[in-house]
Amino acid sequence: MFSTYMKKLSAVKKLTPEEEKKLWRAYKDQGDAAARRRIIEAYQPLVFREVYPYRSLSAAMDAVQEGTIGLIEAVERYDPHHGAAFSLYAVHRVRGRIHDFLRREGQVDLPCLEAETEAHETAKERLVDECPSVAEVAERHALVGVLGDAMERLPARERMVLEGVTIGGAGAGTMADALGVTPAHIYRLQKNGIRRIRGMLSRFMQHW
Repeated sequence: MFSTYMKKLSAVKKLTPEEEKKLWRAYKDQGDAAARRRIIEAYQPLVFREVYPYRSLSAAMDAVQEGTIGLIEAVERYDPHHGAAFSLYAVHRVRGRIHDFLRREGQVDLPCLEAETEAHETAKERLVDECPSVAEVAERHALVGVLGDAMERLPARERMVLEGVTIGGAGAGTMADALGVTPAHIYRLQKNGIRRIRGMLSRFMQHW
């Protein structure tokens, strides 16, 4: 079932920034239910990325449902006028829902889960200096935000591969089986995704 879910996600059409702005206006200002559904659909890959490390568990699809509930709650509570990227706002609620569910079901060991979560955050945010200044903290959060936005702009499969293989540590063979492609294709997707991310980050750093 999880592999079927992954294949369906690969068909989800990503929103352009302008499309997303229009959808948020339609939903928040006019109560457009169709706009709300489209936003939830477009951000379903965020749920996938949070569940992917636990894909081998018997309750993986139940965790997907819990994560989707967290996504829906985030959509309902998000205020686009505050300027924060929705993906960064939503990921904590989605992750919290998934982790709470896995704890309740006894599907994971709590200390291991907490250690994994801490390691995931550290890999994305830690700087060499253990006591950064206020300015460095601001720079860190800005860079993490830009990286998150860059990941969201990647084609769906490249994003899945980078989250699963590059960040999540999954094997290329495992990812290839899940997506129904060859390991060589996974490596190509990974290479292309990294090249795109570097391009987007280089443009950001020029203006830093």
